[in-house]
Amino acid sequence: MAAKLIIFAACVVSAIAQYPAPAYKPAYPAAYPAPAYSAPKAYAPEPAYAPAPYNFEYSVNDPTTYDVKSQSEYADGNGYVKGSYSLLEADGSTRVVEYTADDYNGFNAEVKKIDGGYKAPYSAPAYKPAYPAAPAYPAPAYPAPAYKPAPYKPAY
Repeated sequence: MAAKLIIFAACVVSAIAQYPAPAYKPAYPAAYPAPAYSAPKAYAPEPAYAPAPYNFEYSVNDPTTYDVKSQSEYADGNGYVKGSYSLLEADGSTRVVEYTADDYNGFNAEVKKIDGGYKAPYSAPAYKPAYPAAPAYPAPAYPAPAYKPAPYKPAY
């Protein structure tokens, strides 16, 4: 059987060898030169701006949505920032955060909570479930399972 396969393979190879490989034409004529690109231009150095100190603050007191908050911040332009913000929590307390940031110490925040101070002019209704309470069923009285393991017998 192997001899027949070898003879068949030799016949196929000799039949294919009679035909030359196809000649492909190039996709573009040889008259076009290869594209030439110029070297990229160097980037201009980034300008050095003078330090810009700033100071801002804002506050919001919206009685429709009960959104009460404020923020203020100061920066000296040399990397030192000091500020604080406050907001009204849902329980009526006020959260106050005072923070500083600089290149040496990083960001440091102190959080305070001031209880009371603001009460919403509404009260939420008490929760009442829409379905009746589940009935109390007695615990099932099943007998304890009677499990006794088979005696251990080694296989050797």
